[in-house]
Amino acid sequence: MLSEHEIQIRVRYSETDAMGFLHHANYFVYFEEGRTELLRAQGGNYREMEEQGLFMVVVSLECKYRKPARYDDVLSLRTRVVRITLAKIEHAYQITRGGELLTEARSILACVDGSGAVQRLPAIFHPTQ
Repeated sequence: MLSEHEIQIRVRYSETDAMGFLHHANYFVYFEEGRTELLRAQGGNYREMEEQGLFMVVVSLECKYRKPARYDDVLSLRTRVVRITLAKIEHAYQITRGGELLTEARSILACVDGSGAVQRLPAIFHPTQ
């Protein structure tokens, strides 16, 4: 199982606030993109999971903003798997610009069915399977 993945993101004008900085809420959209691309790089697919009745829900998400990103900046987002249990997965994120750390974050996602009942993570998430 691939435990780390990096993508490049260019900050779009519509993602900035009145001061020209990347709006704080958009970082969370980037983190979701990082998780999605990490899973895709592992050969997984959220759409297929959902078609099978399994959903990944955010249980916890925290973010530390160190320095701002601005319109047209090219950012590197590194997404790393920190911990996996039977039903949850924890990720860590780092956003950098030219090697300079801008943001750090962590999330915990749980696997549930359509009624919200906790389910075992699909095999793609378990490194021994």
